[in-house]
Amino acid sequence: MSATAAITPKFSMMTTPCRICFKAAKWLPVLFIVTVVVWSYYAYVIQLNLLTITSIIEKCFYLIVYHVLLGLFLWAYWQTIFTDIGVVPKQFRLPPTELDRYESAETDEVRRDVLERFIQKHSLPVYNRTMTGDIRYCDKCVQVKPDRCHHCSVCGVCVLKLDHHCPWVNNCVAFSNYKFFILFLGYALLYCLFIGATTLQYFIKFWKNQLDVDGKFHILFVFFVSIMFAISLVSLFGYHVFLVVKNRSTLESFRAPIFRLNHTWMQDKDGFSLGAFNNFIEVFGDDEKLWFLPMASSLGDGVTYPQRCVDEDTDDLLGARQRWAEDDEENEMICTGYTNNHTHALEEVVVQANHTNPV
Repeated sequence: MSATAAITPKFSMMTTPCRICFKAAKWLPVLFIVTVVVWSYYAYVIQLNLLTITSIIEKCFYLIVYHVLLGLFLWAYWQTIFTDIGVVPKQFRLPPTELDRYESAETDEVRRDVLERFIQKHSLPVYNRTMTGDIRYCDKCVQVKPDRCHHCSVCGVCVLKLDHHCPWVNNCVAFSNYKFFILFLGYALLYCLFIGATTLQYFIKFWKNQLDVDGKFHILFVFFVSIMFAISLVSLFGYHVFLVVKNRSTLESFRAPIFRLNHTWMQDKDGFSLGAFNNFIEVFGDDEKLWFLPMASSLGDGVTYPQRCVDEDTDDLLGARQRWAEDDEENEMICTGYTNNHTHALEEVVVQANHTNPV
């Protein structure tokens, strides 16, 4: 295999019509959610508030709160869907000469040596490894994986801090949009709970045959649908709140990242945890005004992350976490454009006084 051919990420061999159909099909879950929201708007605003409720005060209160929650929910949903998942910086991609050496290596030991020399030469901030201590490398994207980065088989690329690929947003949930995804779940849950709570009395009237309006079945169904979605969302939202507090991704919760602790490579689910509050700040940012708004405020660059505990062998590398990007001004725009000062602010809370094994 030539270097030119190998350096290009490998994609599916589907024909163009099949690829178009596949891409269109991936939007069906999003279309379903949008359809449910549009119908719920008709059922709640038109049938319930405008045609059923007679109290002006009750009607105005319901409509104001409803539209605020709907706006925040749709805003967060939009951001989750259309925020670019970003790309792995080009410094992590093997150049043609080193790729040739890697591809032509006859043993795993030689390949391992090629990658080790590559990350040392470019001062790449790579601290997570495989169980055998090897550098995490993606054969499909022909590049070294930054910490917390994983390859998404659906998108066909390596994604920074990949949590999972969500069909309901037709996008990866990752570093650049994880805050938006959390807010999307939270506001969707509040939206469903509010609809369920405010339509409960009219569901009871329907049950007692005291609701005699043309749109009573819309009101009945919007109550059931809102409760059904709320039950599904409460567990999912609660789980991701737990992940934020622990500073884990879904992938890391099932397969813990591997750190060098006490001169041994071992798994540690809490290796990136800096304490509940600092973990929250890493995702939601240090500006309280933006915490609950679907606006970019997460700290870091998606490539480097402060660690709970650092081995003595790698302690001297922490001061140079950002050196790998200094030679290329384009890295200032990587991912969502977050500044590297955010990463330095987080590094101040890293516990590394005695470099002991926390496990």
